Amino acid sequence: MAIQEGDKIPSVTVKATDMSDVGTDDIFRGRKVVLFAVPGAFTPTCSNKHLPGFVEHADAIRAKGVDEIVCLSVNDAFVMKAWGEALGVGDKVRLVADGNGTFSKALGLDFDGSGIGFGLRCQRFAAIVEDGTVTKLAVEAPMKFEVSSAEAILAAL
Repeated sequence: MAIQEGDKIPSVTVKATDMSDVGTDDIFRGRKVVLFAVPGAFTPTCSNKHLPGFVEHADAIRAKGVDEIVCLSVNDAFVMKAWGEALGVGDKVRLVADGNGTFSKALGLDFDGSGIGFGLRCQRFAAIVEDGTVTKLAVEAPMKFEVSSAEAILAAL
């Protein structure tokens, strides 16, 4: 079952772009975080709209009391690092790698993209998480990009 508003973020380990382990408890505990997930780094919608939107609106999102913006993808840390560098993300968004899909599965938001050569991936979504609890969750319908955009999350804040 997929995570719902009011649920706690599961306690798992992901990778930072320097390959160090990062616990989800450390990311979310005692903080207000916007988490968004993309099906894959360097894919068209993710690279042209989703991540750039959060980079563009990072200051406005933080001005609403958000401590950090985190982007999740089922890619390895090296890909996430290269993607961030290619898009000039800097420190506006923290990129985290869910290389084995552990976090995506724990959220119940994984999907099987093997039909298009993707393998296990995470659904496109965005969430507002306060002290480890999901207070807003916006999961996209397949092949859509509407409810999880930076603009939609900014409006929800």
